[in-house]
This record gives sequence, structure tokens and C-alpha cells, in this order.
Amino acid sequence: MVIGFVLIHISPTHEYEVFNKLSMLKEVIELHPLFGEYDLIAKIEEEDYESIGQIIIQKIKTIDGIIDTKTLTGVKLH
Repeated sequence: MVIGFVLIHISPTHEYEVFNKLSMLKEVIELHPLFGEYDLIAKIEEEDYESIGQIIIQKIKTIDGIIDTKTLTGVKLH
């Protein structure tokens, strides 16, 4: 299982709209507002790195109001 943390920069006045759209994605298992350079952090879980990339490209970056993302990836340690 691969974990991705996506830092999301949102254009002003789109915060609630983007938050609501992201919260409806089944791949987003946690979503938290932030203050500072990024506006939200989303935690996503998938089977592999390729799937994480596809979610970010096809489902997250296509949401209106998202300016930029930065993704941090990792794996679960047992």
C-alpha cells in the first residue's frame, strides 16, 4: 500500500468548493485545511505509485480552483 500526501494551493474564494469536491473522492482518506503556502493537505492511499499519480493527474488537478499541488509519497512500515 502506498500513501500520498498532496499539498494543494487553491485560488482565493474557491476553498469551500475545492474542499467539498475533494472530500467526495473515495481515494481521499483524510483532508485538512492549512494556513500558509498551501491551503489543503489530502491523504490518499493506493496500491502503487502509478495509481497515486493517476489520481492526482485525472481527479485532483482537474478540479477548478486548484492552482498548484506538491505530492509527498511514502509506504506503510510494519
